[in-house]
Amino acid sequence: MRISRRRVLQSLAAAGVLGIPGRAPARDLPRIAPGPFKPSRESLAAWQVPDWFRNAKFGIWAHWGPQSSVEAGDWYARNMYMEGSPQYKHHLETYGHPSKVGFKDVIPKWKAERFDPSALMALYKKAGARYFMSMAVHHDNFDLWNSAHTRWNAVAMGPRRDVVGEFAAAARHEGLRFAVSDHLWISYKWFSTSHGHDNAGPMAGVPYDGVQRENADLYHDITEVHTKLDWNDTGITEAWKQMWFRRIQDLVDKYDPDLLYCDGPIPFGDLGLGMLAHLYNQRAAKRGGVTDALYTSKRREDSEQGTCVFDVERGVVDAIWPRPWQTDTCIGDWHYKRGITYKSAKTVVDLLADIVSRNGNLMLNFPLPNSGMLDDDELKVLSGITDWMAVNSEAIHDTRPWRIFGDGPVATAPKAPASSSFNEKSRKDLGPDDVRFTAKGDALYAIVMGLPGREAVIPALAMGGPNRVGTIRNVELLGAPGKLEWHQDAVGLRVTMPAKPPSDFAVALKVIGA
Repeated sequence: MRISRRRVLQSLAAAGVLGIPGRAPARDLPRIAPGPFKPSRESLAAWQVPDWFRNAKFGIWAHWGPQSSVEAGDWYARNMYMEGSPQYKHHLETYGHPSKVGFKDVIPKWKAERFDPSALMALYKKAGARYFMSMAVHHDNFDLWNSAHTRWNAVAMGPRRDVVGEFAAAARHEGLRFAVSDHLWISYKWFSTSHGHDNAGPMAGVPYDGVQRENADLYHDITEVHTKLDWNDTGITEAWKQMWFRRIQDLVDKYDPDLLYCDGPIPFGDLGLGMLAHLYNQRAAKRGGVTDALYTSKRREDSEQGTCVFDVERGVVDAIWPRPWQTDTCIGDWHYKRGITYKSAKTVVDLLADIVSRNGNLMLNFPLPNSGMLDDDELKVLSGITDWMAVNSEAIHDTRPWRIFGDGPVATAPKAPASSSFNEKSRKDLGPDDVRFTAKGDALYAIVMGLPGREAVIPALAMGGPNRVGTIRNVELLGAPGKLEWHQDAVGLRVTMPAKPPSDFAVALKVIGA
């Protein structure tokens, strides 16, 4: 009997093999909080993006954990078991061979001796962040809270502190919304490199310490080594899926996050949907039936179905997105890396204005070193952002997109690919000819993405034209006292700028009556 290719693909999708939305095999679902949402896409489609998220625009993230103790960049717990990688070589030279000294021995080196969440949160609030995110558990299978389901947690070892809990208290004390990030679901395959061995040299064939049975609750009970990582459910056991659910449910129940970030798509079929329903229902129970919590997924289709917010890693979408979305990016590596060159404050401001103009939010990671306190170069970047936001946050916070997101050579260039993930490096720098638009009430904000000299010219605000611009009644420059000289005609809006600009990097014009 011939079976069509379409039917084969549909069957694989239904089983979750292709990593695309489908109905997973039947299973007994864990308990979820009662409420309006059920663990189905049909039910979750009724969820709405909360206003606090739409208004916040800017969040700061601490992507920090035991891998940060080595200060050698991201994915250390995986790459230290990848023969020949820079982190493998670093581990070999610094600590010894991973058959003898493994990641379990790195965890105690995470000291956090200068960790002061209250001081950090005060800095982040001053910089204009409206929400803060603590990493809760990375792919390294180590929980950063007082976990009920694993001994491998930050209260029992390492800094012996409830990192998530302390961050939550500090954020809420400053009036910031609190978020947590979950990277755990893929750990089963990601961490499988700990079960490998060298293929050459004097230790060839000697298993790494991941094979030690007494530590299988850290390194997983797995035999296949995934040196090439596929970000899907294939090969992940039902036992691990259930463990993921229990631990993230424990996180949600203990810390009541406003946002739960997933590093990937909604995982594990109806189990993943059950997690969303639990998050939304438990929040509704605490808010008189109103759900103002949200979940993020890196699979575009998840957000288009209404279940959650679309998250784009290190990239910007190609147009004004119909639903609110988020970029997550970092000023350096995700985990702290000594000697790295950080994004400048100018680059961050460019990203922030560009993202907000397209109906998005920016979640920016400042990677903490082992000590738990920002280094001097990070503080300089944060200070530059703080200074700019002190003048121009009115054009960022609480705004909505205008008819077009921007004007100038970059905005009118061919669109980026629709996926938009990881396109940061291909982005061109924004300059004084580039403008990004936001709107709030009867005001239109034109953010000129560089210092324009004596005159700023904005063709998109010409009288009439394709943007249907009416007569402008007034133009102000945020942070600049006194009246401006300006003129609107069929060519554009021309504004004479003061001799001393009110801020570095970019300036924001407040336009009334357009």
